[in-house]
Amino acid sequence: MQQLKRSVLLIGISLSVLAVFFVLLNIFFVNFIVDFWWFQSLNYGAYFWLRMLYRYAIFLAVTGLFFLIFFLNFWVASRFLGTTEPVESKTNSKIRQAYRDIFRLFRSGSLKFYLPLSLILGIIIALPLFEQWEASLMYIFGPNQGVTDPVFGKDISYYLFAFPIYSLLQNRLLLAFGLLFIGLVVLYWMERRVLFQHEQKLPQGAKIHLSLLILVIFAIEIWDYILQRYELLYSVNNEPLFFGPGYIEMRVILPLIWITLLLLMSTALSLIFYINTKRGLRVLIASTVLFLLALGARESSFLPKFVEQYWVKPAELSKQTPYIESSIQSTMASYNLDKAKIREYNVSPIPEIDKEPKMEDSIRNIPVWFEDVLLEVYEQLQAIRPYYEFTGVDVDRYTVNGVYQQVFISARDLILEKLPAGAQNWINKHLKYTHGYGVAMNPAAQRGEEAMTWFIGDLPPRSGYGLTIKQPGIYYGLEPYEYAIAPNDNHEFDYPSGDSFAMTDYSGTGGVPISSLFSKLMFAVYFKDKNIFFTPETNRNSRILFRRNIVDAITTLTPFFILDKDPYVVVTSERIYWIQDAYTTSDWYPNAQPFPGASQEFNYIRNSVKIVVDAYDGSVTYYIADPNDPIIRAYSRMYPGLLQSMVAMDAELKPHLRYPKDIFEIQMSIYAKYHQANADTYYKQEDIWEFAREFRGEKAIEVKPYYLTLNLIEKDREEFILMVPMRPKGLDNLRAMAVVRCDEPHYGEIIVYSFPKGLVVYGPSQIEAIIDQDPHVAQQLTLWDQIGTEVQRGKLIILPFGGTVEYILPIYLKAAGRLKIPQLTRLIVTQGDVVVMEPSLEIALEKMTRRLQERLQMPRLQPLPAASPNGN
Repeated sequence: MQQLKRSVLLIGISLSVLAVFFVLLNIFFVNFIVDFWWFQSLNYGAYFWLRMLYRYAIFLAVTGLFFLIFFLNFWVASRFLGTTEPVESKTNSKIRQAYRDIFRLFRSGSLKFYLPLSLILGIIIALPLFEQWEASLMYIFGPNQGVTDPVFGKDISYYLFAFPIYSLLQNRLLLAFGLLFIGLVVLYWMERRVLFQHEQKLPQGAKIHLSLLILVIFAIEIWDYILQRYELLYSVNNEPLFFGPGYIEMRVILPLIWITLLLLMSTALSLIFYINTKRGLRVLIASTVLFLLALGARESSFLPKFVEQYWVKPAELSKQTPYIESSIQSTMASYNLDKAKIREYNVSPIPEIDKEPKMEDSIRNIPVWFEDVLLEVYEQLQAIRPYYEFTGVDVDRYTVNGVYQQVFISARDLILEKLPAGAQNWINKHLKYTHGYGVAMNPAAQRGEEAMTWFIGDLPPRSGYGLTIKQPGIYYGLEPYEYAIAPNDNHEFDYPSGDSFAMTDYSGTGGVPISSLFSKLMFAVYFKDKNIFFTPETNRNSRILFRRNIVDAITTLTPFFILDKDPYVVVTSERIYWIQDAYTTSDWYPNAQPFPGASQEFNYIRNSVKIVVDAYDGSVTYYIADPNDPIIRAYSRMYPGLLQSMVAMDAELKPHLRYPKDIFEIQMSIYAKYHQANADTYYKQEDIWEFAREFRGEKAIEVKPYYLTLNLIEKDREEFILMVPMRPKGLDNLRAMAVVRCDEPHYGEIIVYSFPKGLVVYGPSQIEAIIDQDPHVAQQLTLWDQIGTEVQRGKLIILPFGGTVEYILPIYLKAAGRLKIPQLTRLIVTQGDVVVMEPSLEIALEKMTRRLQERLQMPRLQPLPAASPNGN
């Protein structure tokens, strides 16, 4: 019976060990192999190994540093321990005996004890530095920027790369040497007691050792005070007026830091001198007292508050002016706003249409649809099959029949969940239905009551405007795709063709080959799907395509980039591509106002990377969009071959690069306050801005940046711009229009068109009220509602045109039945004084201009004559 119990126990332990082994195999080995294969399939195998090498090299380096600190000090201490044996006590408790046993290990100088103890302590202390391994690499590879901060005059790269690591390293070194010092003091104290029993003294070397440790600890703490000077650049004490150091920080706290630092040095030297000579006690006491007084003044809020209340506040503007100017300068530079140009926009009472050299081109590019409404049209008219879906509509520009034209475009993605229930099987989901197909594209402009024009549409994609796509398959996109195995012996569904289906075999380079049993086994374990291993439908050319969501793929490849929320689709004559904008950020730019980001707060941002993903083979290519960014230059040095120059980008893709909305919105949020470059104006906050707003029912909504194609900047050139209107804080009229250029050679140039302060330019919410009050518009909209159709308003478009600021409001109608397809019916055009509603922009603009001219030519009413004294 006993033997049976042992056998059962042995079998149970064996099975448990095997289970743990297979779990670890799955977690580490299988995941590692699959990750490596995936990186290698994208030609980033060397990058995969380099990241791993860096990670563990940093771990070994910092662990080795702290290991040596502990081990060498313990080893040195062991040289002064163990010269005599302690007298045994007759009343030893268990706890005291344990202490004595540990003490004996130290006194013996045993490597078996020092090595593991030092290693354990080294790992514990080094862990926070290991977690920041990429920041440590940035310190190593970060270049000088050549730009200095306005307060201390240090290069900006010091704050971006070195200062965070110095702060962390100083903290860990202080902890390590503090623990070490306490431990050695205890050891030497116990050794001294042993030596005292034998009427011997502690060796002089032990005193020197402790003296050196004290000196090192003081040096580390002095380093902390040096770093505290730079911490003042991130002071929040002067908010909400401005960010960074002010008069108190630079004239009160900074001198106190210097005084404390010098007194700490004096205390350290006095203490070392006293320990070794037993002289200079008065100097030590005096230095210590003065240091504590200075430290109290440094840490106390009494002195700063006293100076602020009685010295700064009575003359705040004059005292804070240089610091306000430094904050403005740093903030504008950190958000790349220091090169923004300001132009006056003089508003004319009537659009000067005759002075518009390309009026037809401008009108042709005015977007009369907006993405949410247009998406409904795409779904109803271009999805064609229930398993296709358009996940979003993007704005771009293409040269169509030789004409530069703004368009809307969307990719036709495959949604497996929309397959009929009977078709939801493994073969269909992973072998048959593997990809989406083609795009739909329409011009931005349209006349009311006209049928939709499709530059590209239908299946297979067709175009009557000279646009072609050689390979329209979409294997990689924005949907949460499952893995696909292609090509395979079942062949893949390509697109519906009449009553049958066109089939295809994948010929791209995406994915990982899955022709061997070993690779099948690995992926079967990885995806927890036995069908991968047992399916007979694969062949020697089969590849398994996974991580097909482009955002997931990019995040896995380069987790250190912040991705824009709106990747967009681009069509070339060869293929379909996705372009993803990526940002580099930091929260360490000196003296700059932080922005509360979604994942973390930052005060520095650059759109430094354009990422191109091939929708057919999933290849991911990174291009440096801002070579002046020191962070992206550090990554380029760190990972050779990862980032390419923009010169290497496909010539067909370059014209479709656009300035991202996300970063422009962030920049203008900052610019709204910090454009007040004059310290006096900034202090009064008399010209602070906000985003213009419009109303959806009772709810106020900020007008976000939107794309237009205009000749606003150069009268003889249509160009793609991103624009956002701004209003004075608390008011609804317009104060400025900010635009950023998207076309080369002026990509990224920000121009702010400022309206004269004494002139009222209507804002979107005011224009909406004017439109609602127009009797002709109200009557027509009411009539449409009464005949069983649903009226839907589009987004209000602000159009700087002909020297005026025009507003365009598209009106859509939906049928009252179950199937509601929005149809553009009318366009309302106004500049505030006259409201016109017509089917086309041309007619509306001409009609509005004519009415304005008539109004200006009307004779003014003559004042009534004054009454005579006799009442006649």
